[in-house]
Amino acid sequence: MFFKRIAPDPELEDFIECFWIIENKDPVPIRQKIIPDGFTEIIFHFKDPYRIKLGKQWQLQSKNLLAGQISKYFLLENTGISGILGIKFKPTTLTHLYQLNMSLLTDKVADLSRVLAHPASLINTVDAGENYYERINLLNEYFKGLPFVKNRRQTPLDKTVELVFKKNGMVTIVELCDTAGTGERQLENLFKKYVGLSPKFFSRILRFNYIFQLVYANEQNWTSLAYEAAYYDQSHFIRNFRSFTGESPSAYSFDEKNMANFFLKKPSPPTPSRGKEQNRLRIFDK
Repeated sequence: MFFKRIAPDPELEDFIECFWIIENKDPVPIRQKIIPDGFTEIIFHFKDPYRIKLGKQWQLQSKNLLAGQISKYFLLENTGISGILGIKFKPTTLTHLYQLNMSLLTDKVADLSRVLAHPASLINTVDAGENYYERINLLNEYFKGLPFVKNRRQTPLDKTVELVFKKNGMVTIVELCDTAGTGERQLENLFKKYVGLSPKFFSRILRFNYIFQLVYANEQNWTSLAYEAAYYDQSHFIRNFRSFTGESPSAYSFDEKNMANFFLKKPSPPTPSRGKEQNRLRIFDK
């Protein structure tokens, strides 16, 4: 299975975390676990669709999808050959661009045509490209042309979300309220609308994500890792890890090449791309 993460145009860095590509020519079904990472996504399947298990039953997905914030892991399985292009958005972007109430999309992966009011322009933009790199270049131009992006407004809530990222989720509600310039109840309502989660739960996800950064930086002592991530004790750390992954830290395969680790492993800095197809794209290491 091939994974690649590609940086957006510099003008879009406040709105898009990255583009990503997954390909696999082997049609044998592989069950994948998706773990919360604090981002929302729009996903396009150019090969065979996937099955998803968010609850008790498996369902066949459509080819164009919007994924809201997730509060727990879920399962995916390919039905054949994989060819996927995804856009990983900053947490508030989809509300800014499309006026979505993200609380209605929490723990949901929905058909894009049923979520966006006018999805055709976005879908047609993607379909116009002959390969992934052309599609990403077209998407860069599409998003740069949207009114909110052209005006490049940053709200107090965006700065508040940035603070949660900067502190790896180890932040107090008082700090968040001060940054947003609002009270706790209003902050809660804004987070639910623009992010899809409460500020406390969103911070909890980012603190959990920080565990992966520590592990990939060769910190394997669970006691010191729990301390670095500001958990009260090791048992609290293990309960939190299990709630997001369904596994204990010692049982989890951090080095396995799968979707969960691809999304949660912090990428190395982007480097300039080369070649005609990859014009102006900055590609992160796999």
